[in-house]
Amino acid sequence: MAGNPGANQYKQIAVKTATRGQILLLLYEAAIQNVKKATACLDKQDLAGKGTHIVKAHDILNELVNSLDIEIGGDVARNLERLYNFMTDQLVKANLENSKEALQQVQKLLETLLGGWRVAVEQVERKR
Repeated sequence: MAGNPGANQYKQIAVKTATRGQILLLLYEAAIQNVKKATACLDKQDLAGKGTHIVKAHDILNELVNSLDIEIGGDVARNLERLYNFMTDQLVKANLENSKEALQQVQKLLETLLGGWRVAVEQVERKR
């Protein structure tokens, strides 16, 4: 890992000790950061960098889809799955067409979902 070794070690410990809700928030934050980086790369005509960050965001969305439990989550989980799949399609579009608009749409959706999940996670953790 490049960068500050102390910070990297702290991040590893934070992830290992995080609750499921905190991990969910970290996944959303990482997806948002990768979409932002892809947009910045697109602005600089760095198509390889754009592709790398889109793939990372795509992988995170796939992980979010795989973590859904339709039996427990019911309609909410099904709706999230549809939304995640839509965002995945938008990322593919952004990658193939160099579409900044598709990236911005995904970023906005992820930020909205992150805000909702933050409230939910805080409520669950307060009850513990």
